[in-house]
Amino acid sequence: MEESTRSRIIGAAEALFYEQGLRSVSVDAIAARAGVTKRTLYYHFESKDALIAAYLAARDAPTVERYRAWLGEGDRPLPERVTALFSALAAYAGQPRWRGCGFTRAAVELAGQPGHPAVVMAADHKKRFEGWLAEELQSAGVAEPLSVARQLMILLEGAISQMLIHRDASYALAAGEAAAMIVAKGLASPSPKAAERVEASVA
Repeated sequence: MEESTRSRIIGAAEALFYEQGLRSVSVDAIAARAGVTKRTLYYHFESKDALIAAYLAARDAPTVERYRAWLGEGDRPLPERVTALFSALAAYAGQPRWRGCGFTRAAVELAGQPGHPAVVMAADHKKRFEGWLAEELQSAGVAEPLSVARQLMILLEGAISQMLIHRDASYALAAGEAAAMIVAKGLASPSPKAAERVEASVA
């Protein structure tokens, strides 16, 4: 029962934080949404900041798994898989409730507080995500996978930001075309030292 109550509170916080932002949502609103008292909420989370951190932690693995599913298995050419990932992102962003990346939004909203748990967690998530991309690129035979992974991160973040501003999925499709060209170039330029650098960075 205790764990289900905690999960219910995190679920309520996730819905409200993602929809309305971190600062504008009160603890009272989260408690009401979760169907618990404020005292019960503080029993499980010592502060609003702790709840924000739990909300982001709950989004971490599911976010990577979603992109992993969009990229698909290695039985197709990598440029095609990368294009499919960006196309899936475009479709996902078309949902009425889509509000961009929760981690990026948290970091931007709390940019004036670099030591805030949400900012630290957002940075850690993005680094892990970039590391996952580098591993996928290395497995596919891309030269300089760390550099290419960083370029893809920039394209992803840029596409998400532009779609959030303009509500136009064509930004993700355009970014996908650029990403496909980048990885195709990487596949055509093998580097014997690339794998060593990836292994060292993710160790």
